Amino acid sequence: MLFDIDTIKKLYSELPKRLKAARVLVSRPLTLTEKILYTHAAIPFQEVPIRGKTYADFAPDRVAMQDATAQMALLQFASSGKKQTAVPTTVHCDHLILAEDGAKEDLERANHDSKEVFDFLQSISNKFGIGFWKPGAGIIHQVVLENYAFPGGMMIGTDSHTPNAGGLGMLAVGVGGADAVDVMAGMPWELKFPKIIGVHLSGKLQGWASAKDVILHVAGILTVRGGTGAIIEYFGEGAHTISCTGKGTICNMGAEIGATTSLFPYDSRMSDYLKATGRKEVAELADKITDCLVPDKEVEKDPYAYYDQVIEINLTTLEPYINGPYSPDRAWKLSEFADAVIKNEFPEKLSVALIGSCTNSSYEDIERATSVAKQAIKHGLKARCPLTITPGSEQIRATIQRDGQLSILEEIGGLVLANACGPCIGQWKRHDVNLGEKNSILTSYNRNFSGRNDANPGTHSFVASPEIVIAFSLAGHLAFNPMKDTLTNDKGQVIKLVPPQGEELPKNGFDQGDVGYIPPAEDSHQVQVAVHPESTRLQLLEPFKAWDGTDLDGLRVLVKAQGKCTTDHISPAGKWLKFRGHLDNISDNMLTGAVNAFREEIGQGVNLLTGQIEPFPKVARAYKKGDIGWVAIGEENYGEGSSREHAAMEPRHLGGRAIIVKSFARIHETNLKKQGMLALTFNDPADYDKIQEEDVLSIKGLTTFAQGKPLTLVILHADGAEDRALLNHTYNESQIAWFKAGSALNYFNRKK
Repeated sequence: MLFDIDTIKKLYSELPKRLKAARVLVSRPLTLTEKILYTHAAIPFQEVPIRGKTYADFAPDRVAMQDATAQMALLQFASSGKKQTAVPTTVHCDHLILAEDGAKEDLERANHDSKEVFDFLQSISNKFGIGFWKPGAGIIHQVVLENYAFPGGMMIGTDSHTPNAGGLGMLAVGVGGADAVDVMAGMPWELKFPKIIGVHLSGKLQGWASAKDVILHVAGILTVRGGTGAIIEYFGEGAHTISCTGKGTICNMGAEIGATTSLFPYDSRMSDYLKATGRKEVAELADKITDCLVPDKEVEKDPYAYYDQVIEINLTTLEPYINGPYSPDRAWKLSEFADAVIKNEFPEKLSVALIGSCTNSSYEDIERATSVAKQAIKHGLKARCPLTITPGSEQIRATIQRDGQLSILEEIGGLVLANACGPCIGQWKRHDVNLGEKNSILTSYNRNFSGRNDANPGTHSFVASPEIVIAFSLAGHLAFNPMKDTLTNDKGQVIKLVPPQGEELPKNGFDQGDVGYIPPAEDSHQVQVAVHPESTRLQLLEPFKAWDGTDLDGLRVLVKAQGKCTTDHISPAGKWLKFRGHLDNISDNMLTGAVNAFREEIGQGVNLLTGQIEPFPKVARAYKKGDIGWVAIGEENYGEGSSREHAAMEPRHLGGRAIIVKSFARIHETNLKKQGMLALTFNDPADYDKIQEEDVLSIKGLTTFAQGKPLTLVILHADGAEDRALLNHTYNESQIAWFKAGSALNYFNRKK
């Protein structure tokens, strides 16, 4: 469908003029990233921003929200006093559908169990002029790519995999709900001007290698922290050999390396995709200003002069990868994976194989996976473990049903799930393993933290391309390499799989199926949005208390998180998703996945008021009732993963005052700031080791809190000894004002 055409026309008509002004300012050639950032500045830059240092205000073209994060964001927006969103906005119902029995049954159950939430989201969308995509319409990122993304645009979305739209040349950034509220309310969106990492692609993918293997390889190079504060910009002749949806796969999973976003320059593959998805007019407009939608030629000729870091990848020699377990940057070449399984004692039996999700559910993905399945049928093979297929959208589902791919995948044993996130985000009710039981699964998803898919810490989750997942499902174990190994069918015949092939786009066009889009009411004055006071799913928000003007004293250490502490550890998803619109109820999951350096028990710590070992939420509630502030201590890249702002709102709601760590993931740090929490880092990471369980902490320097000025942590140990630690922060003057007001929303409402 064609949306936002007037917005796109206006932007494209102004791009040459805006870029001319940017060139005058910087006096050098521009990367694609810079072109989009400079042309979306809320106010034209008067000085050249310093990458990685200068905070800048931007004006995104659009906002997208998924149902789990939209609840809290729209509850906040409702208190802003605005009658309509200032920019085009959509809500997509994709997170609240539990995978268990199959598409039809699961969708019916979700519509019954989450009716209150879906009705709320539809009515509040209607009220504020927001487009609504009902349950079953598809996963937010696939729907955005099919309908809203456009080259050279800028959008923000309340999901960390929003960068998927970079496959269509859009600068798309995952944010917390409070950032979305700002933009919907007509305020600029603040971002530290990013560094830019260039990935030069040469050659062309061969054999079993796919676009997924590009990002799996990059993840292995940069790790989960290597992209923090940076935008990944792909360029080179090799980029033009990858399909638009393949580019989307690469950009989608850029979230796993901490990147602000990722994007590709405009090319004919994007043009083809726009035309195939009913947006010929957008393609024709983009074709006229191609120079505005690609990096300058000088940049491609001498990339090391314009990017902060350059990674070289030869697609021709790139081998398939399998990443995991427990971290998406643990990268193994396919040729080395079988040995790694044995050496590391990973469970060799494959328990479940899963393809689809927002990362890999395009027509091309399913085509290539099906080409492997066709070989299986021809030779009498079937999947030797349970196999699930998650279409990314209703358009994809209807098309692959019409063209026969779904029936082929079902014939080898596949179970088709709803057009929703499902197991990728932990919405999966497994019946084949017990909690804690060690097992291995292989997915074409994007994230594989402990317990991510099924809430079972014993599950070893590995990530690969859809075609690799199908091949491994036929083997039923992980010590298999389809590039060289063979399979044996029930007749004793030996089969060697040939590399997959597949059409990039459907020859007969896309079948939209049951579109599932509901436009907002033209006259929303009569639309009523109600939240029942006794609802367990939805809760109106009360403003957080403002800072009292003094330093923080008498703080207790709730947790000293050890090792990886992602948003899945801080605010687990799965069964807790149903409470995403009820802050008090969902706060009962706070830090329940965190490993406490002081205790063996996961998600528990000592209540210093009683001496009892209790779950962190219970301890925090006791401290809050006793008017005792507390802090959480953490290690590197604290809060990596999802954009969920609940991981920041829950500690704030339960009386937390500060999170002090070695380093933060970008989105989580911003979310903490937005909610009035102090997000601080140890100047000396070794000071983490000074913190003991019974310490009493003070944070000094808040009365003179200023940009670039460190704070001081005073640590009083139980034996009377005292330590001190210097605490750094990245607050600017506006963000300090948020802290003083109690939250960014408080600050905004007071300014009205």
